[in-house]
Amino acid sequence: MPQLNPAPWLAILIFSWLVFLTILPPKTIGHSFPNEPTPLSSKTPKTNPWNWLWY
Repeated sequence: MPQLNPAPWLAILIFSWLVFLTILPPKTIGHSFPNEPTPLSSKTPKTNPWNWLWY
């Protein structure tokens, strides 16, 4: 049964993982996202209480 011979498939498996772990991560990390989060200011806005009558 030739499908049980691990010689070609083991080399293909190792080479494919080598490609996935060395070439693809820098390419995917290199992309920048258009909506980068901006830091919020530490100054809290002044809020005014409502003067509605609730009764």
